[in-house]
Amino acid sequence: MSNRIFLSSPTMHGDEQKFITEAFETNWIAPLGPNVDGFEREIAEYVGIRHAAALVSGTSALHLAVKLAGVKRGNVVFCSDLTFSATVNPVSYEGGVQVFIDSERDTWNMDPKALEKAFEKYPDCKCVIVVNLYGVPAKLDEIRSICDAHGATLIEDAAESLSATYEGKQTGTFGKYGIFSFNGNKIITTSGGGMLVSDDEAGIKKARFWSTQSRDPAPWYQHSEIGYNYRMSNIVAGIGRGQLLHIEEHRNLKEKIYRRYEEGLKSLPLKMNPYLEYSKPNFWLSCILIDRGVNVTPEQIRLKLEDANIEARPIWKPMHMQPIYRTNPFVTVEGNGRGRTNAYIKGSGIDVGADIFRRGLCLPSDNKMTEEQQDRIIEIIHRCFL
Repeated sequence: MSNRIFLSSPTMHGDEQKFITEAFETNWIAPLGPNVDGFEREIAEYVGIRHAAALVSGTSALHLAVKLAGVKRGNVVFCSDLTFSATVNPVSYEGGVQVFIDSERDTWNMDPKALEKAFEKYPDCKCVIVVNLYGVPAKLDEIRSICDAHGATLIEDAAESLSATYEGKQTGTFGKYGIFSFNGNKIITTSGGGMLVSDDEAGIKKARFWSTQSRDPAPWYQHSEIGYNYRMSNIVAGIGRGQLLHIEEHRNLKEKIYRRYEEGLKSLPLKMNPYLEYSKPNFWLSCILIDRGVNVTPEQIRLKLEDANIEARPIWKPMHMQPIYRTNPFVTVEGNGRGRTNAYIKGSGIDVGADIFRRGLCLPSDNKMTEEQQDRIIEIIHRCFL
């Protein structure tokens, strides 16, 4: 069997090793150190924000952002519905209640109209978490304006969208707090890691305090608050510094993959994952959405690719469809948003995320994939429609 083609695997260059070697030679092996400081500074400079805290994961960054936003037990938090569970789980860590906001079709991200409707129903909500799905910016100006009008803190989950821009501005910088992920499949990686960014200097200082077990400034171990072991190590931060040198190269390769799919699949009854003309995605994952009424399913395509040792993956299953969150409120533009069936109401505009989940598929988007390999993927997809 041929070598496996992955959805999105790490692309290493050698620069990472230079920073790691320096850490070994200077014995900066424990958490914190020059690489952590440097990585925080370089990420902040790259995205154009004042402060950053390097952490062990994007999830830990989201958790601290939720704490900084003041979420307490019983507080409502509006969350993107079409996302990975890591976006919304931190709300539960603090005892909050997620209200899921349906997607719109222009970007597959949080629908500003549904968000406005949610504020009508839950006017006391003071925190919103928006996701830039698959590296495509949401309608960030509209969402931020709505949050500002209602006095709500906006947290931008840019785990998948580092290097993407919206109206020329880097994602991760539109909310009061933004987060990035450096998981192994992201556009740059530290093996595992994340970053919390903000112009709120006091907030970032507080996050660093919490992330180092909330140790008070005393000669002994003293703790006045609950803390966490969330700080990034100096070793993995070195990997991130080496990766960041190649981020534009990675983004350009991702776009080339998207464009080749776009051209190679244009004759089929499907569409690529969309984006706004005034945004510039990072094209982290190239996805397709099969037209309604076509007798081909995403799962059929996924299995045909798997037979050829090629990894594809279903679209994220919306949070309101997940067993753990099945009783949480869900807000759509139309209807009461309480339906839990698997039926899409044709033409109604209800439950956009569920419709995308059922008709969509993430295609292999690995930077190291050759044109010949991608042509093979395109050929297999074509054969599914014969």
